[in-house]
Amino acid sequence: MKTLKQTKVGSTAKVVKLHGEGAVKRRIMDMGITRGVEVYVRKVAPLGDPIEVTVRGYELSIRKADAEMIEVE
Repeated sequence: MKTLKQTKVGSTAKVVKLHGEGAVKRRIMDMGITRGVEVYVRKVAPLGDPIEVTVRGYELSIRKADAEMIEVE
């Protein structure tokens, strides 16, 4: 299982599954990250948190803890 946190900068990954429960999972889905969507990792902050991605044509910053809940391939 590979997560969005483990994805290298400059690569694209496809979301396979969202882990997490309740409000956390709903917040990730509300940001546009759903199963089957392509996510491009633009850059990672110097200390590793947050991660900046492009999803559905817009830029988004995701916390490292949330990125660990997003399984990709």
